[in-house]
Amino acid sequence: MSPAGRRPGSLPHWAWFILAAGFLDLFVNYSVRLGYGVVLPEMIRDLDLSRTAGGTIYNAYLFTYIALTPLTGWLTDRVGARRVIPVCLAILGLGVLLMARAASLEGACLAYAIVGVGATGIWTPVLAVVQRWFAPRRRGLALGILSTGYGLGFAAVGAFFPLVATQFGWRHTWTILGAAALLLVAVNGLLLRSDPESCGVDPWGGEGKGGASTGAAETEPPGGLREEILRNPTFWWIGLSYFCISYSLYGITTFMVDYARDQAGLSLGAASFLATIHGSFQVLGVLTLLPLSDRLGRKRTILISNLCIALSVLGIVMAGSGQAALSVLVAVFAVFYGVTFPIYGACAGDYFPRRIIGTVIGAWTPLYGAGAILSHWVGGMLRDTLGTYDVAFLLDAGMAVAAMVLFLAVRKPPPPGKRASLISPSEG
Repeated sequence: MSPAGRRPGSLPHWAWFILAAGFLDLFVNYSVRLGYGVVLPEMIRDLDLSRTAGGTIYNAYLFTYIALTPLTGWLTDRVGARRVIPVCLAILGLGVLLMARAASLEGACLAYAIVGVGATGIWTPVLAVVQRWFAPRRRGLALGILSTGYGLGFAAVGAFFPLVATQFGWRHTWTILGAAALLLVAVNGLLLRSDPESCGVDPWGGEGKGGASTGAAETEPPGGLREEILRNPTFWWIGLSYFCISYSLYGITTFMVDYARDQAGLSLGAASFLATIHGSFQVLGVLTLLPLSDRLGRKRTILISNLCIALSVLGIVMAGSGQAALSVLVAVFAVFYGVTFPIYGACAGDYFPRRIIGTVIGAWTPLYGAGAILSHWVGGMLRDTLGTYDVAFLLDAGMAVAAMVLFLAVRKPPPPGKRASLISPSEG
């Protein structure tokens, strides 16, 4: 019998082991992804690159990530997260180790593109498998705990990367993370189970045998990228809102340390500490607002979050070179930044059948990625052309407002038993 199927009391519910593995995956994955912004000032200086080139390296990651994530999401629904995640972690680790050896713009782009391929098997499959292992009324709690992984990852690189870069060089930061990703291949092979049904148990937080069932949604066969999803207006309203808020968030996060060091005049240590503040307050946000969204509702939480993001970005522009004000505003921004990605992902479980959560999240990823790519190019070019980040950051604030307005068109999610009807899932 699988570990998940042991007698009650012999082990914690296996959902918590799934959550632990997912936490570690996100910690390493987002240390790699968000750590790029911390390493960026030293890396472009050493390789003699412009900030636009620095954005191009990150976009190489995003191109492969958004191109392949729909496929990875579909594979997660078809063959299971237990097969997808370890393979992608191995690819991620290889790409990060190659990043440590990059000696040119082309080499860095190739390495980070490979990292992007590996990253396709982290966020979407992890988010999907955790939602399957926890009952709907416990998803906000589970995703809140899970999402501390990327907040703590960002906090760790903000504190740790400058020390390593100063003592040993920026390449060693990538070597450490690459080795960590390869170690997680074994951890996930040991702990992951694709769904509770295959282990003969209910999702945690259900109400006994079949208590976590979602009626018709549970009997849906594993799906691919169905025509019904793309014809569903709710899919597009959420996806376009995701595009806008992604543009806003990445426009600040990627260039935040460079802004603080170059434009605000902070030291590398003080500028990098903003990343630690950012990561730490992400944890506060996901541990409070995501569980609250189970009661407040995803839509209302998203509207409040997007508004607060817009206001905090405007505040960052107005704060100028004041370190204390920047720290406070970055902390406020981070509280809502941390909530954004898991709560948009949770909409897949709220509006669509549970069996195709991975497919839906994967199908939203090109919209999310397009926002991030456009933000890097536009933000980098505006900074190189105008000499400041002010106009780029004001545009980021406007995109957060647009994300809020678009989500106003999303209607109340259907009862679980009616989610099998995907043509108009907001009805009923």
